Amino acid sequence: MTVTTDRNHLGTEIFDELTRILARTDERVRMELIDGKLRSKVVPDGDHGRIIEWLLRICMQSRPELFLYPDQGLKVQAYRSGRARPDGSLAPSGAFVGQGEWVDPGPVLMAVEVTSYDTDTDTDTDTDTDTDARDRTEKPRAYAETGIPVYLLIDRDSCEVTVFSEPDGVRYESARTVPFGKTVVLPDPVGITLETEQLKDWVR
Repeated sequence: MTVTTDRNHLGTEIFDELTRILARTDERVRMELIDGKLRSKVVPDGDHGRIIEWLLRICMQSRPELFLYPDQGLKVQAYRSGRARPDGSLAPSGAFVGQGEWVDPGPVLMAVEVTSYDTDTDTDTDTDTDTDARDRTEKPRAYAETGIPVYLLIDRDSCEVTVFSEPDGVRYESARTVPFGKTVVLPDPVGITLETEQLKDWVR
C-alpha cells in the first residue's frame, strides 16, 4: 500500500501519528515516509530474513565492533524530513542507545535493502509500484541525501548485488553491479568483501 496526499507532502508529525495507529491494528506492516509519501513494508519472507542473517554474520566476523541493525528506523533525506526502515543499518555497536523509534543516521556506515516480491498500490495514480522498484530508485536518492556512505541493494529479481557509494548530497556518484556468485567489495568506511554465491539459494 502506498498513500500520498493530493497536493501537499505528508509531514513527519502526521506520519508519526499514523504509524502509532497502524501499529495497534496490524503489526505485520511497517511504515516509511519517503519524498512525502506514506509507504508500507510488509513483513519479509523467510528467504529475505535468511539473507539478512547471512549478511549480519559476515559483518560481525569482519568488523566485530559494528552491528547490522535490522529494521532500525532512520531519519533520512534533506532536513531529516523522511523516515525509512532499511532492512539493515550497519553502525557501531550501541550507536542508537537512548534514542527512540527513529534515530539520527549519523553513525550509519551502510544501509541495506533486500528486494521483496510483494507489490504496492499508489492510490493517487491507480498504478502498481513494486516494492523492489522503490528500493532501486527512491531509496538510493534518500540515503544519498542523508549522507550514508554506502548503500547495498540485494536484488532478488535480477539476481544482482549493487553497491552505491560516494554520496554527494543528492545522489551516489558510484554504483557497481555484479551478478550473484561474483565477489563484491563494500568500500570504506565499511571495508568488507562479500562472496555472493550463497545468494543463489535464496531466490525464487
